[in-house]
Amino acid sequence: MLLKVKRRTKKKKQWDTEEQIQPEVRFEMEILGTVTTVYKFQGMSDFQYLAMHSGPDGKQTSMYDKVLMLKPEKEEFFNRELPLYIPPPIFSRLDTPVDYFYRPDIQHREGYNNPQVSGENLIGLSRARRPHNAIFVNFDDEEIPTKPLDAAVQTWKKVCTNPVDKKVEEELRKLFEVRPVWSRNAVKANISVHPDKLKLLLPYLAYYMLTGPWRSLWVRFGYDPRKHPEAKIYQVLDFRIRCGMKYGYAPNDMPVKAKRSTYNYSLPITVKKQVSHTVSVHDLKQGLGTSGASGAKKPVSSRYKLKESIYIFREGALPPYRQMFYQLCDLNVESLQKIIRRNDGTESECTERDGWCLPKTSDELRDTMSLMIKQIIRSTRPALFSNTTSSADGKEQMAYESGEDEDDEEEEEEDFKPSDGSENEMETEILDYV
Repeated sequence: MLLKVKRRTKKKKQWDTEEQIQPEVRFEMEILGTVTTVYKFQGMSDFQYLAMHSGPDGKQTSMYDKVLMLKPEKEEFFNRELPLYIPPPIFSRLDTPVDYFYRPDIQHREGYNNPQVSGENLIGLSRARRPHNAIFVNFDDEEIPTKPLDAAVQTWKKVCTNPVDKKVEEELRKLFEVRPVWSRNAVKANISVHPDKLKLLLPYLAYYMLTGPWRSLWVRFGYDPRKHPEAKIYQVLDFRIRCGMKYGYAPNDMPVKAKRSTYNYSLPITVKKQVSHTVSVHDLKQGLGTSGASGAKKPVSSRYKLKESIYIFREGALPPYRQMFYQLCDLNVESLQKIIRRNDGTESECTERDGWCLPKTSDELRDTMSLMIKQIIRSTRPALFSNTTSSADGKEQMAYESGEDEDDEEEEEEDFKPSDGSENEMETEILDYV
């Protein structure tokens, strides 16, 4: 119902008395009618965008029914001649109101300068990135850096305040001496270091490759893998577990589940995003030391370490995630290493797609690894690979055959548990260092 309410205030005359006389307040209510349609807006009212078109005569025409499909339509609906209607992609960094309370401006230390805002980020999709002073190199860049930026040196020296940090620095130096190219996940599996400190330590000892066969990897300063054929074993392989009925199993039947779901996804600009793990100043100052009662759960030597399965591929074991970034030297299977070493000693050219390997080497590796994973799933879930399945209409569908016989004994199915603290995929780290 639509209710009309009037508030009438009658002020009484005040004579020479000191007492204050309260005004008389009276409410009048009247029902005007019933409301048949109610509009509810999930976003802020400032961001409601009407689908209107302004004609030559200035008359506004609603395009709501013409651009919004409320039911299945025929082809004519999509072929109609309509004015171009493109709503703005985004209005603000946040899509829900936030209490401001007229707080005063933040008082910064003396000498602080506000970061420059470029014309490409006027709305501000996210907060200004904290620079970590990493050096990025593309495959077609002629020169490679031989030393870190001065800012990276100063930042690490400022954070490196205890013997544990110095020990971690020496351990990472030794890793780069043994192997000049590392992925971040491989580093996390070999040394125990706080993730936030690793962000500062890696730009101090290595540069980051953006493109080419060593993309998303950290390379020791002064080392150019494009000039060393032996760097072939450090190239990256983007491997994704194949799924589909032609491979014998549907996505829902895969033992390796996806971490990110299409049906449970929110943009990073929304308020209701997942809260990341907060790091206190005490954690950074203490390095790997325990803080509070939670530190007693894991020993200091392996508190932040990941399992080897996060970067090493072994025969008979499933990858922890559906998409993995392996370095060729971490494919611990003899048949895969034979494919990689086919042109050992005869490498003549380093290309952006194949590096020092023969053309199509990555495709052959993926095919072989996919067949190996299919055999693992076949042994753990033989019901998915039955020879024939009869449908309701009597039609028979042949299941995909791999060419090898099934084992007679059925193994017990085990739910795969990824390593504690591991990440889904080796994500591109460029956003951490912009």
